[in-house]
Amino acid sequence: MFTGIVTDVGEVAAVEGSQGTLKRLRIHSSYDPATIVLGASIACGGPCLTVVAFGEREGGCWFDVDAAAETLERTTVGEWQAGTRVNLERSLKIGDELGGHIVTGHVDGVAAIVAKEAITAGDDPWGPTARFTLKVPPALAPFIAEKGSVCLDGTSLTVNTVNDDMFSVLIIPHTLAVTTWGDRQVGDRLNLEVDLMARYAARLADARRAG
Repeated sequence: MFTGIVTDVGEVAAVEGSQGTLKRLRIHSSYDPATIVLGASIACGGPCLTVVAFGEREGGCWFDVDAAAETLERTTVGEWQAGTRVNLERSLKIGDELGGHIVTGHVDGVAAIVAKEAITAGDDPWGPTARFTLKVPPALAPFIAEKGSVCLDGTSLTVNTVNDDMFSVLIIPHTLAVTTWGDRQVGDRLNLEVDLMARYAARLADARRAG
């Protein structure tokens, strides 16, 4: 379980060829290797992936994760190459602050950036914010609600506006600086996880209609 609050930006160091339905990726991070264990869950750019190997390196650690067929089909992980930067978040521990919203790391689909607008408030010392407009697959559009929560590339965000299968989010200067959002451009594809409550509410409504 995660919150969508990014704690590090890692970098894909290597991508191994597929073994059956698996693809292995090595990620460099600034996390302390003493805090990593085999089998740990780390949200990497949104998807929850399992650490299958790890070690120490200068400035932090490296860890390996395997992406299975479902992950490769539903997310952007299959597009990652050496040098790709990814938002990272460690799984929650009992007593941790829930700063974003409840995130499972189970990506529902991929959203595409269709517009980006920089917003500058005079001589704001913190720098500009940015508004992004994204297009989602039609099947996921009903799960996106104004003022609701979404997780995009592992980042918990509040939906500003919704128009059919498009919605917008506003990214503050801090988030632009400490996540991969500062690199995002029109045409980029992002991993989307809809709000958990919206998912279960829709399933309950379907069950009632079927009954």
